Amino acid sequence: MATTLSAAEKTNIQATKNFKFSELEFYDVIPPEFMANATLLLENLQVIRDAANAPITIISGYRSAARNAAVGGKDKSLHLQAAAADIKIKGMTSTQVHTLILKLIKDGKIYNGGLGVYDDFCHYDVRGEPTGHKQGARWDERSGAVK
Repeated sequence: MATTLSAAEKTNIQATKNFKFSELEFYDVIPPEFMANATLLLENLQVIRDAANAPITIISGYRSAARNAAVGGKDKSLHLQAAAADIKIKGMTSTQVHTLILKLIKDGKIYNGGLGVYDDFCHYDVRGEPTGHKQGARWDERSGAVK
């Protein structure tokens, strides 16, 4: 007899050595159509965690449209597709996290997604196919610089 898992049980499944899908969820459960994005994102976050040799805290992951609007997120935010995470790494500043992620991208160890640095966290996403966003976007919210 097959067991049917609830949506919450499905996303509490271990995605990588250190991450569960549920770590991307704060207010909403990731819809099935975005699980591939969530998987790719968590696989890349695992590489970042391993390189930092320190825990990553995901402070914002998947957002429903209603939640995204409530927090002032952009209309086309990749958080809406479970393809983005705002993160902190224990013992590192946001500048240090940003530098580490840029190095991992340059070295071809993680996906060349979007990367933004803020005062106390970094945004990393897996834009490109299938999200429809241009790969390699960079921004510094502290100075307003965009590349």
